[in-house]
Amino acid sequence: MSGKPRVINFVDQHIAQRLQLRRVMLGMSQTDLAHKCGISFQQIQKYESAGNRISAARLFDLSQALETSVAFFFLGLPGNFPPETKTTRSMRVSELHEDDPLAKNESLELINLYWELPSDSQREMIMQMIKTLNGKQS
Repeated sequence: MSGKPRVINFVDQHIAQRLQLRRVMLGMSQTDLAHKCGISFQQIQKYESAGNRISAARLFDLSQALETSVAFFFLGLPGNFPPETKTTRSMRVSELHEDDPLAKNESLELINLYWELPSDSQREMIMQMIKTLNGKQS
């Protein structure tokens, strides 16, 4: 080992972000994911920060644990993808900028909690409250 810090490749960073996104989308903790894959939660932390590269075999294990295809981790990267993946906005989260609210875990948590409400009337009340707080009453 040369002692120089590893330069993180943009593809590794992209895969790391997609890994974290999918885990959060499922409401799964790093510990839960680690347990499903038979590794330590510290290893998941390193994968999600792109501190450690994810091997092909491990990426396959992670895709199984996260109930998605391996291709999910690559969506949004430049390359030769089928046309349906290029036009599916919901799959192109990686194209969002850091300051975009949809790129934040907090937004995913809010969306998940919103849809977990037991009734349409409760969701409507929450929506009205948010509109009122933002001065956008309808």
